[in-house]
Amino acid sequence: MSEILFVNCCVRDGSRTKRLAEYVLKKMGGNSEEVNISLSDLRPLDKALLEKRNDDIARGDYSDRMYDQARLFSSADNIVIAAPYWDLSFPSCLKVYIENISVLGLTFEYGTDGKPKGLCKANRFIYVTTSGGRIGEYNLGYDYIHALFTGLFGFEKGIFIKAEELDIDGKDPELILKSAMNDVDRIIL
Repeated sequence: MSEILFVNCCVRDGSRTKRLAEYVLKKMGGNSEEVNISLSDLRPLDKALLEKRNDDIARGDYSDRMYDQARLFSSADNIVIAAPYWDLSFPSCLKVYIENISVLGLTFEYGTDGKPKGLCKANRFIYVTTSGGRIGEYNLGYDYIHALFTGLFGFEKGIFIKAEELDIDGKDPELILKSAMNDVDRIIL
């Protein structure tokens, strides 16, 4: 049975993004572990944390709790990220999460050619978002995550699930969400 890491970046009660992501998780089956980033104690890497991390990496010592999320991320069979579309990308808590899981020796390493090589077990991730307006060509949240996950962490494939224009006058948000769920039915195997 598949182990799924659910990275929940939804901070609002009744989040439509979370609702869509929960549908994805149901379709995937398997066991899932949720990391609710907005409720976590993750902090942006300031000077002191960055120096500590660099020292720990140099010693190969990843025993500190600050590496728990990187270990969890690296060992998951599948990753599902639920991130509402804010300010052309995603909530800042997701960037903080990424800073905390990008750990040399746990989630990636460098080859002799200087190129990063992923150390993560999963080979695909699913990125779920919803938007009140149109996303269109400004898909900067997914584009960033896709570049990072395939270029640094070694994922082979990213799947983008969206429901957009949910707050446009005259549009039926429930119908739009249902359409996105139908897309999930076709995409998720």
